[in-house]
Amino acid sequence: GIQMRLQRLGSISLAFLILIPFGCGDKIEPGNEKRPEGPMVKVALAMARTSSQPLFYEAVGTVQPVTTSTLSGKLMGTVKEIRVQEGDRVKQGDTLVVIDKRQVTAQLRQAEAALDEARRAEAAAVSARDAAVAGAKLARSTYDRYLRLIKEDSASRQEFDEVEARHRQAQASLKQAEQMLAAARSRARQAEAAVSAADVASDDAVILAPYDGIVTAKMSDVGDLATPGIPFLTLEGTSGYRVDVVLPEAYFNAVRLKQAVMVRIPALGDQQLEGMVETIVPAADQSSRSFLVKIRLPADEAVRSGMFARVVVKTGEERMMLIPASAVVPQGQLTGVFIVDDNQIARFRLIRTGRRFDDTVEIITGLDEGQRFVLTPPPALVDGARVEAMP
Repeated sequence: GIQMRLQRLGSISLAFLILIPFGCGDKIEPGNEKRPEGPMVKVALAMARTSSQPLFYEAVGTVQPVTTSTLSGKLMGTVKEIRVQEGDRVKQGDTLVVIDKRQVTAQLRQAEAALDEARRAEAAAVSARDAAVAGAKLARSTYDRYLRLIKEDSASRQEFDEVEARHRQAQASLKQAEQMLAAARSRARQAEAAVSAADVASDDAVILAPYDGIVTAKMSDVGDLATPGIPFLTLEGTSGYRVDVVLPEAYFNAVRLKQAVMVRIPALGDQQLEGMVETIVPAADQSSRSFLVKIRLPADEAVRSGMFARVVVKTGEERMMLIPASAVVPQGQLTGVFIVDDNQIARFRLIRTGRRFDDTVEIITGLDEGQRFVLTPPPALVDGARVEAMP
């Protein structure tokens, strides 16, 4: 009756508890093996193997543009126009900001007038120099003639002294004229430089886009006073993006230039991008014992600066035993797997697990190389059950 069934269930439970410790052992004494009863359970089997597995380190970083610039003016004036807003896309050479250049125009006209005056002074100095050259030439020839006459006693000493004095005076006048010409030419060059500077300043009144990009910040408005160095806009280039990550110094030898790394940007879903190590800053931060790595991202229109990114860097390899997580069976606080012996008997074996890699688990102890185990134990599988390997 009911009492007999309860006694039978108690016997089965006791037998199960007794079987578990024996199932955890490696050997069964000869002559003590009892053939299990019950239907045979069909299971999928696999063999435990140790293999080399890559090790990875996951670092976090922020997407940044490869090129970014803060645009400012070089002259003082009133902001006349700002032709862009935040978020606008611009092309290289587009006009972004226009500064009122009336003051610059006045400076240019003043410089041009000074240049015209300097050139006239230079021309006058050239004429004076030419005249001094002619006078010096005449005085020299007269001096040479009187030098011969004085040797022949055909001229008086007073006449010769007067000629010699005029010769020296002509030489001094020529030297002075040449110095005045050099000074006039120097002033003309200075005036030309002033005109060129005024021309450049006139060009600086228009701020152009240095490259294709996106306007990310606007720091000035129409009517503001522009002064040299005060920023107008911030421009990010659209030529590409990168992720800057900080790695522990222990992994310094694990990265190299042009190394491929996997980058995940959660904002883009499960999509993975293959980045490339572009820069390695060798100087380690003494406070954090880490170093900076810059990773170039491939072209992707969905990527935006400021996005959070995870970078997976391969740091080495390690030999370990991995089995599918589906083979691991929890029993209370314990964890085990079903191994299958040569007699096709399933034995529950306690194991100690380590790290998890996607859908596999590292086995630290409890499973030996070459042992067969059940891939996905069905609910009907118990310790000591007969099993049949599924094809």
